[in-house]
Amino acid sequence: MTVQDIRAFNRFYTNVIGALDYSRQLYAPYTLTESRVLYELAHSPRTDAADLRGELSLDAGYLSRILNKFEQDGLIERAPSRQDPRRRRVTLTARGRETAALLAERANESVGALLSTVPAADRPRLAEAMRTVRTILADGHRPRPEDVVLREPGPGDLGWIVQRNAALYAAEYGWNADYEGLVARIVADFAEDHDPHLERVWIAELDGRPVGCVMCVRDEAPATARLRLLLVEPDTRGLGIGDRLVRAVVDFARGVGYRDLVLWTNDVLASARRIYQRHGFVLVAEKPHRSFGKDLNGQDWRLDLSGTGE
Repeated sequence: MTVQDIRAFNRFYTNVIGALDYSRQLYAPYTLTESRVLYELAHSPRTDAADLRGELSLDAGYLSRILNKFEQDGLIERAPSRQDPRRRRVTLTARGRETAALLAERANESVGALLSTVPAADRPRLAEAMRTVRTILADGHRPRPEDVVLREPGPGDLGWIVQRNAALYAAEYGWNADYEGLVARIVADFAEDHDPHLERVWIAELDGRPVGCVMCVRDEAPATARLRLLLVEPDTRGLGIGDRLVRAVVDFARGVGYRDLVLWTNDVLASARRIYQRHGFVLVAEKPHRSFGKDLNGQDWRLDLSGTGE
């Protein structure tokens, strides 16, 4: 391979990306760089200005002007960081989350239109080629927490949730097909009938593949949401994915007005329980039961969302 090969690929890829925004309306009324900042704020665990500068390689003055514009538009709030008062923590407002979601939806539709021109038989080869480029140019670096993206589910992701839950819990805990049936019903109920303003699914993605998931759905109790189906792939544990998924549910549930967030789990899922405890969930009841081919101890956990949060 020569320098010219890479430059030729870069020209080709730049033209492809330009074609995605042929109407110049993809990011309107924001620029591409402003949209990248919104995307990072919506998906990255790092939320202060210094981290944004480093992640996006932006000039401090330029980033400051972007954040000032966002604040004037009501998209963000800034406050001293809890960990380091010298830093400024940047968080999206409800309006900011809606704007980021709208821009992401436009981008997904544009990329989907491009992908529709690729024959189905060629798509696995294209995906593998893209992973190969990323892997080689990453120079063998281990994944970082900021490499993980939280996104909404795309076609096939709900089926992935069922498949991975069934396979993972069978391998790690010996649960039988009854658990797969339960997960399939939960996912089917969501797919067939859910309120997108009050219920949501998150997929954690790393290097183009799903590596985690969680759901937030309405509970039977008034003003109560339920966290369901938290999962993180074993080879990506240690990157804080579980924490980010639970935090996403907590922030979403609080933001749309739920007063309580509840979940049901089993005491053998020790890692998940530690995550729930870190986010303020309190154990309210437990009861032994026979499910999924095993004797288990079920637990109900609750988080009061009426406070100011963490």
